[in-house]
Amino acid sequence: MAEPEIVPVTEWPDWHANPNGGDPFTQNLNAPYDKGDLCWMLVCTALCWQITPAIGFLYAGMHRRKAALTMVLQSLFCACACGIQFWIYGYSLYQARTTNPILGDLSLAVFRNVLAQPSMANSDIPDILYAAFGFTFVSCTAMILAGAMLERGRLLPSMLFLLCWTTFVYYFIAYWEWNPSGWLYKLGVYDFAGSGPVHIASGFGALAWSLMLGPRVADSDVVDRKKLVHHKPHSPLLMCLGTVFIWFGWFAFNGGSTPNLSLRSIYAIVNTNLAGCGGGVGWVLIDYLYKRKFSLVGFCSGIIAGLVGITPAAGYVPVYVASLIGFLTSATCYYAAKYKHLLSVDDGLDIFAIHGVGGYVGDLLTGIFADNFVPALDGYSGSSYAGGWWNRNFRQLGLQFAGATTAAAWSFVVSCILLFIINKIPGLHLRASEDSEIRGLDIKYLEDVDEEGFYMNECILHGRTPPRCSGSLKAPTSVTEPVGVEGGEKRD
Repeated sequence: MAEPEIVPVTEWPDWHANPNGGDPFTQNLNAPYDKGDLCWMLVCTALCWQITPAIGFLYAGMHRRKAALTMVLQSLFCACACGIQFWIYGYSLYQARTTNPILGDLSLAVFRNVLAQPSMANSDIPDILYAAFGFTFVSCTAMILAGAMLERGRLLPSMLFLLCWTTFVYYFIAYWEWNPSGWLYKLGVYDFAGSGPVHIASGFGALAWSLMLGPRVADSDVVDRKKLVHHKPHSPLLMCLGTVFIWFGWFAFNGGSTPNLSLRSIYAIVNTNLAGCGGGVGWVLIDYLYKRKFSLVGFCSGIIAGLVGITPAAGYVPVYVASLIGFLTSATCYYAAKYKHLLSVDDGLDIFAIHGVGGYVGDLLTGIFADNFVPALDGYSGSSYAGGWWNRNFRQLGLQFAGATTAAAWSFVVSCILLFIINKIPGLHLRASEDSEIRGLDIKYLEDVDEEGFYMNECILHGRTPPRCSGSLKAPTSVTEPVGVEGGEKRD
């Protein structure tokens, strides 16, 4: 039996006629694609994936020891459950080839029509590759938001909320900004790698979640339990390692958002690095002016803030303003964290201050510093972008303000509605019991924790007698005993 002749595809059929792009038995569907672009996007996909567990490590290091492993578990949940959700209907909701301005349909559900056709994001890569890259975005966004449960949120309702939130918040905003039919896309909002659906949405969602959960209770009679209580990270090393891997992954997060291997993708990586540098230095210097000491927490927070600020701008602004964007975003986030007590919100990981406020500032700075020559570096955009104030396109700042405000308002309001509904479902109340919170979420939810050993260590480290510790082990008050803080400042 003669084998069929395999001929290269020379012209893609209309998507509605053949969504898969051709017949793989008789046509070489790889032929039109540049192998360098395919390799670049596959590498970026792999590097972006590790951002999700890296956020889990960052949060675990910043938590107290008794709830740290729960954050690592949440990161694995986001990587797995959000991936399945993305495959079933998520990708279709924001990348379907529809014409309405609000949301896609289910034409791409379970990747049914996702294969070799050029993606809408860039005709240089196939649909299936862009889908793989997009999964990493939604999982890390959910993990950014997950930190808002901070030692006091019940695990099952939290997981349900994260899946509902990605459905009704993330995919809506992603469609508005990234789908050619989305109303913010048509309006002309610049958002290179996801400030709106990723940072602003998760930051304002975290604000709603923190407000509805209320402040943590103190686990010591020394402290007034009605005050906000702040604790230093139990593992600064784990916190720093998480930050390093996030920074490493963010090169692919921004660099792959072109998405082809071009001067623009290289430019985006350079901007990403410079903004992270400017953010880290900015936060730690401002912190030093107040405290006369350097802070690892401050350095990590500043680096993340700089990366947040450059996310919408990386593919639009010249390299000589990237460090400035990182510095300005970091400085704004610093003061948002310093005065967060004015909102009476217990956001111990500063998700709202760094991602919500930082993403908002990054959007506005994009409208100011965007230069029309930077997008043209991708090799196909040409003069289709007007730039920002840099090119006397003063209208762009107003568009950026509209886009950022829309993402913030939608996320906060929808998050409040979802949290209210979930909290009213029998058995799904959001807040853990006071006993579970004081004993620790790790002991409540994870069988991997040695409960007896944990309490013995806590007794020795903190100089008090927690449950199941012998009274004879009680030591003098340790310098690490948590102290209530009125003004939002972290101290022991």
